[in-house]
Amino acid sequence: MAGHGYEGGRLDLPFVGLCTFGKYPAQLDWDAIEADVAVLGAPFDFGTQWRAGARFGPRSVREASTLFSFGHAGAYDHEDDVVYLPAEAARIVDIGDADIVHTDTMTSHANIEHGVRKILAAGALPIVIGGDHSVNIPCVNAFEGQEPIHIVQIDAHLDFVDERHGVRYGHGNPMRRAAEKDYVTGLNQIGIRNVSSTARDGYEDARRMGSDILSVRQFRKLGVDGVLDRVPEGKRYYVTIDIDGFDPSIAPGTGTPSHGGFLYYEGLELLDGLARRGEIVGLDLVEVAPDYDHSGTTAILAAQLLMNTIGRILHYR
Repeated sequence: MAGHGYEGGRLDLPFVGLCTFGKYPAQLDWDAIEADVAVLGAPFDFGTQWRAGARFGPRSVREASTLFSFGHAGAYDHEDDVVYLPAEAARIVDIGDADIVHTDTMTSHANIEHGVRKILAAGALPIVIGGDHSVNIPCVNAFEGQEPIHIVQIDAHLDFVDERHGVRYGHGNPMRRAAEKDYVTGLNQIGIRNVSSTARDGYEDARRMGSDILSVRQFRKLGVDGVLDRVPEGKRYYVTIDIDGFDPSIAPGTGTPSHGGFLYYEGLELLDGLARRGEIVGLDLVEVAPDYDHSGTTAILAAQLLMNTIGRILHYR
């Protein structure tokens, strides 16, 4: 027998078996989700303005995540002296991918939204692997009718364009679309730097519509605790991670890399602090485009961030 919880069964090394996320069970019947966490792929990249390829992000992150399929004993972190993701406490399933209809943004987005709504209806935490950052739009749409959420974004780009040549649902628009929702109470946009997809008026609109914007240099001056102090405490956080928020020296596999980004522990400590400060109720990680990184490092970073964040969310609960 393969998988978690079978001591004395198969060794089931990371390169053996099917590439579900973390080698957790697949649950392709979306009406039978019984889990604390459900992972959905959103392999959509028609929203890109430069290099495409993030449609292969979910597949690459799943494969990388097998490295962290910790076996039967969970993941012991000696710095924290905590076993994260112990088998008996981590009910995690991979529900596969939303169906993508090539060239049809609205149908593809609707299919992503449907998947997230099914996860929420099952009482599970949705973890969505993109895909370009436009997939955040249907993810946030799925929270309509839920309790209010506060958005925390890790990204090089503000993604606050209202409309450009009629385009409202590309990967430069998601934070603007989120800020328009009456159930989104505010945004923290962290890591924003260099040439952005959003012009000055977009930054002014973002601040007017309830956003707090920090660059990586400002983040480092404040420190993690200083940044967390700017995030409203005790709220329901929806976290959206664009992998280009991290430096291209560790995350080259993305469509719009931007130098001067975060290093791994900066991101992990921010995510750990958020999991302590409030309740993370949804998370997407987007813009992994594996063809630009033949080492696989970017996908491994993405998988490592997701596994560690899920572990901390469940631990602090």
